Amino acid sequence: MPQQFNPRDVTWLGFNARVLQEAMDKSVPIHLRIRFLGIFSNNLDEFFRVRVAGLKRAMDFKQKVLAESFYDAPSKILQKINKLVINQQEDFDRTWKDVQREMAKEKVFIKDYKHLTTNQKEFVIKYFDEEVESNVIPILLHDNKPMPYLREKSLFIGVAMRRKEWQYESQYAIIEVPVTANGRFVLLPTDDKEQKDVMLLEDVIIYNLPHIFSYFGYDEFTAHCFKVTKDAEFDLDNDIKTTLADKIEKGVKSRRKGKPTRFVFDKEMDKALLEFLIKKLNLNKRDSIIPGQKIHNFRHFMDFPDVFKAYQKPVERSSFIHPEFANKQRVTDVIIKKDVLLTFPYHSYDSVIDLLRESAMDPDVKSIQITAYRLASSSKIVNALINAVRNGKEVTVMLELRARFDEENNLEWKERLELEGVKVLLGIPNKKVHAKLCVIKKRVNNRTIQYGFVSTGNFNEKTAKIYGDHLLMTSNRVIMADINKVFNVLSKPKADPTPALKTCKSLLVCPQFMREKIIAHIDKEIEEAKAGRKAEMIIKVNSLSDKTLILKLYEAAEAGVDTKMIVRGIYCAVNQKYFKKKIYAISIVDEYLEHARVMYFYNKGAENMYISSADWMTRNLDYRIEAATPILQKNLKKELKELLEIQLQDNVKARILDKNMRNEYVESDKKQKIRSQIETYNYLKNQKY
Repeated sequence: MPQQFNPRDVTWLGFNARVLQEAMDKSVPIHLRIRFLGIFSNNLDEFFRVRVAGLKRAMDFKQKVLAESFYDAPSKILQKINKLVINQQEDFDRTWKDVQREMAKEKVFIKDYKHLTTNQKEFVIKYFDEEVESNVIPILLHDNKPMPYLREKSLFIGVAMRRKEWQYESQYAIIEVPVTANGRFVLLPTDDKEQKDVMLLEDVIIYNLPHIFSYFGYDEFTAHCFKVTKDAEFDLDNDIKTTLADKIEKGVKSRRKGKPTRFVFDKEMDKALLEFLIKKLNLNKRDSIIPGQKIHNFRHFMDFPDVFKAYQKPVERSSFIHPEFANKQRVTDVIIKKDVLLTFPYHSYDSVIDLLRESAMDPDVKSIQITAYRLASSSKIVNALINAVRNGKEVTVMLELRARFDEENNLEWKERLELEGVKVLLGIPNKKVHAKLCVIKKRVNNRTIQYGFVSTGNFNEKTAKIYGDHLLMTSNRVIMADINKVFNVLSKPKADPTPALKTCKSLLVCPQFMREKIIAHIDKEIEEAKAGRKAEMIIKVNSLSDKTLILKLYEAAEAGVDTKMIVRGIYCAVNQKYFKKKIYAISIVDEYLEHARVMYFYNKGAENMYISSADWMTRNLDYRIEAATPILQKNLKKELKELLEIQLQDNVKARILDKNMRNEYVESDKKQKIRSQIETYNYLKNQKY
């Protein structure tokens, strides 16, 4: 029997391999190649914290039962993961060496503690004494004492110390590198003004080990870095007396006790110390014990110092104000008259901020309701909402405390918003709120006017500069009515959301209702294909893993529906030999993170189009509050379809996703992606509104 599905976690590693390909590409500017290495590393850390941890928990249950939901036995998937990760780590190491050669051409060097000039040695001693030493806490390790707590996401130095007269005896210690307090990178003084020498904080500490441990009289030191990735999942208890916020806070703290899922170490580490650490961490052969190069926690390299020669950003990487808002005083006046579709990061996010600022000051505006999942660190969205409260508006924010790894930030936002008088909703039990919605109400001449927006991405002005997303600004009455229904559900956390959400007339909403509507749209295309008429679908999502929808796509392919897909990450579908028309699916990974979700159905020429917050994953469709809005204006439908077709103009087989997951990098692939980005920019810039 042919393979029906690709295991989700294996396909995700294929996505991260494509991120690594960007770092491999010598046509990418050097500072971006370094950044892609950091993104790759950060992605992999999160993968082990969440997905690998979940697979390991699953191994405690019966494999046959779980193989159905994981598309293979968890133990087999883990074996594949370990093999792929080790191969990718080798590619990473080769790429980093190549990047360093390119850095050298620009006279930028990473200096370790062994290759310092006299002046640099003096600088490093002084810098450590004045800036670092107070943040360094060495911990001695002993056979008869438990392993101290190792903080998640931190980088550690493992130290083996000896005296020359001791032949066989060593003392071990670990030091947490205080990156949060001191940063990871130190710029060293150089005699050559054009040369830039960068030293990592761990090397500053290693150079000063004789000073740190001077009390003990050791005269030989070997020191190498390692990191531990832990299970990031936590369970929320069912104590009805405890608020959700308290449960989340407790859960975040419980992550400290997470079991290690990966141990990555410098392959040059002292062998006896390595064995000691593995033993103390209770690791075994089933765990991911990965030898690596000298540098770990490469995610910090996403913020590598700006030491390279000036980089002239191409015009197609610069955002611009949407033509509908250019030379207009008020965003509000425009969207009350017509829908406007923003495409980020090409269009500026300022228009969204401007709309909220206008609403905050407009005396006719009575209320603002908005969802928040991941906010920017110094959020202009929040500032506008607080300004609205201070101007007497009723402001409601649905704040999702369970946004993974943003829980602590959102707890802080909750406290600040409530202190300012904002009404904060925390959602409904067992359902994350992932919908991106806003409705603004104003009262003019005894008439209520409603307008707002629906988005595929978070309301975050920082990520809007690098994430590819769509946002529909509209005053459509039916859409606004449906958004109000969603907020009514969110304000009643104990109620079952399904009956109320099913009454939505325009929005496709989750849980469950969105899948039903998607299937209905696909069934129409299947019916047309069987009748010998034109049948077409274009689907763009971040991930495809929902079994029901994959089987429905198979049914469409068997009937001959022309199905094209743009899937950035997880892709569990497999083209089968019996398909009348095979699914054409590509993945795009580039300087911008593809984040938009779009659905297009030909529908006998009526052309139904939606933008959505939901991926085609079971977790999104059944266990989250999600929303997809229709695009109703003909010119916007045409624009959105043509944007999809620009990305689909690709005959490079290496980017096609099939059962073999062929994702090898080829030069023409990169050229196609750059062309796609330029064509998108030029298309939007030249639109006539």
